[in-house]
Amino acid sequence: MTILLLELYLKKYFELLKLIMEKITTFTTDETRFLSNFYPHKKGGGFYSHRLNIYYGGITFDCVENAYQAAKTRDENIRLKISRITPYEAKAFWECEEHRKYLADGWEKRRLEIMQELIKQKFCNHPDLKKMLLDTGDAVLEEGNDWGDTFWGICNGKGENHLGKILMQIRQHCRHL
Repeated sequence: MTILLLELYLKKYFELLKLIMEKITTFTTDETRFLSNFYPHKKGGGFYSHRLNIYYGGITFDCVENAYQAAKTRDENIRLKISRITPYEAKAFWECEEHRKYLADGWEKRRLEIMQELIKQKFCNHPDLKKMLLDTGDAVLEEGNDWGDTFWGICNGKGENHLGKILMQIRQHCRHL
């Protein structure tokens, strides 16, 4: 019995060690989904076990993505609507040309700062997620994707990886809390 537990412990230890020493290049697997702004929503429906409270503009959101999408407007009714839909629907909301008239002036200049604040809330206010982020050690966090997002991530080897950079900054910040 003790040998079996030791073997399980060592297996998990070496899996974690491998994760720490390498680059994390996707946030879409069950093991790395917690790094995604869509977390705790599962791709295809359902939820992971964590429940989040992310606050923006006096509204509570259940994931960073919805709060981020709501931050794009100053219209309170649209923000409330976005708080009640899935992150997939929230992201798609702004793809509709008709909705773009509600974008706040200066949005492009504020988006990195807003994203950083929302991700900071996610990891600093939720101890389990903070531990998971810290458990990535010094791994490079890269939001690899196949949907062409080269601002927030890396697609086909190209991109600015702003999401990964923010996550690594927040990880560093969490080390000192």
